Amino acid sequence: MKFTKFVAVCAGVVLGLGQAMAAGELHFYNWGNYTSPELIEKFEKDSGIKVTIDGYDSNETMLAKVKAGGHGYDLAVPSDYMVKIMIEEGLIQEAGVDEMENFKNIDPKWVDVYFDPGRKYSAPWQWGSTGISLNTAHYDGPKADSWELVFDPPEELVGRINMVSEMGDVINAGLFYLGMEKCNSNKEDLKKLNDLLVSAKQKWRTIDYGVIEKLTSGDVYASHNWNGASMRARLQVPTIKYIMPKEGLLAWADNVVLLSDAKNVEEAKTFMNYIMAPENAALISNFARYANGIKGSEEFMDPEMAKAPEIIGYDGAGKPEFIPPCSQEVTEMYTKIWNGLLK
Repeated sequence: MKFTKFVAVCAGVVLGLGQAMAAGELHFYNWGNYTSPELIEKFEKDSGIKVTIDGYDSNETMLAKVKAGGHGYDLAVPSDYMVKIMIEEGLIQEAGVDEMENFKNIDPKWVDVYFDPGRKYSAPWQWGSTGISLNTAHYDGPKADSWELVFDPPEELVGRINMVSEMGDVINAGLFYLGMEKCNSNKEDLKKLNDLLVSAKQKWRTIDYGVIEKLTSGDVYASHNWNGASMRARLQVPTIKYIMPKEGLLAWADNVVLLSDAKNVEEAKTFMNYIMAPENAALISNFARYANGIKGSEEFMDPEMAKAPEIIGYDGAGKPEFIPPCSQEVTEMYTKIWNGLLK
């Protein structure tokens, strides 16, 4: 009996499962190219649960798919503001994250978050900022600290710029550049914003999620980008630099949530607990190249993460800012601008 109990306890500690070995399946809906294959392989081996992954390119794409129903997913990875929206719309259920064994590993500053106070619904995945990646081999001039790089670019970058396909990131980048209030309902301001985006689009090459590939192939020389994706690009092309624009930039935190119509609830909870173990959170960061909010994960992470400029930021950079969900009225205005831009 003592030996059996010892083995069971060790399994819970080593595997980070917090429960007995399971067997089943799990359907995971995450941003594309954002899930560590090593993490999934390790989880499947440790738990006996088979994981199927599908990808999306924006919070809005994910939200539409979940709201439509019949998707078959158990877990999704919305950003901070989207977690709050999905809770309010009843699209996710309480997972009891605050009662899981590995909850103790969450850094205290990531527990009472505005979008899920106390963490009943969501487990931390990755967090970071949305700035600009610039290949300094093509341009490193006076505009290289500003959103001007993408909204009024130098001639060297015209036709070689990409913007991410995330509405909130693009809209807020424009608002930062113009020095305007966020969640803005002022019609004159929104006209100026729309005019800016429409004009700037003429100098862009693409609006696309596959930023790393575009930068490393030389298809674009600059891109609106997330800091971890920028680091991944720099590790392939050393002349790529991450810009945190002086006008300010968006901060974000992605989180794993249990969908209300999930079929594999216990398997999903097992995974949520698993990713809060420091060694497992580190696998996510080592792949995606973002910080994770789990205490003790640093000792399992690649040493270069601790000194990466994309992670620690530049002197004099703009301060990343979290922006909570806007009202329905404002969101509808933003959506109209965004849909017009995509035409």
